[in-house]
Amino acid sequence: MKRILVTGADGFIGSHLCEALVHAGYDVRAFVYYNSFGHWGWLDSAPAAIREALDVFAGDIRDPHGVRTAMQGCDTVMHLAALIGIPYSYHSPDAYVDTNIRGTLNVVQAARELDVERIVHTSTSEVYGTARFVPITEEHPLQGQSPYSATKIGADQIALSFQRSFGTPVCVVRPFNTFGPRQ
Repeated sequence: MKRILVTGADGFIGSHLCEALVHAGYDVRAFVYYNSFGHWGWLDSAPAAIREALDVFAGDIRDPHGVRTAMQGCDTVMHLAALIGIPYSYHSPDAYVDTNIRGTLNVVQAARELDVERIVHTSTSEVYGTARFVPITEEHPLQGQSPYSATKIGADQIALSFQRSFGTPVCVVRPFNTFGPRQ
């Protein structure tokens, strides 16, 4: 059975992804942001059977040693961990650089060292900025219009550079307008 590491498992999309992967029969390690309360973010609201099926690893995506430890024994990484929210990024851009860019670097470095089969790096539609044309395609210019979107562009490029430079198996997804239960 494939073991999948989901970073950002405590987030909105990550919690739903964990639930879907468990339902599909995968062995899921859920990387959640450590806190002294023992809370698992949005996973706290997931059905009990889902929570019990998860191998939860509490850590910090900014810590390369913790990321590597969490990734050991995993075949695939679904990287969703990120600091989100445009308004907060205006007054705390350093936190976004540390989490979004450095965190992604930690993920791709560990995946390369551990010979992970596949990395799915989750970006955002915000990397496109104000649309210059619609529908937006992958060829649309990237426009960092906030510190948040700029760090997501940086994270995308770090991930893709590992594919180009080292053959690390990376793909990037850019969700638009996510919504659903637990929101």
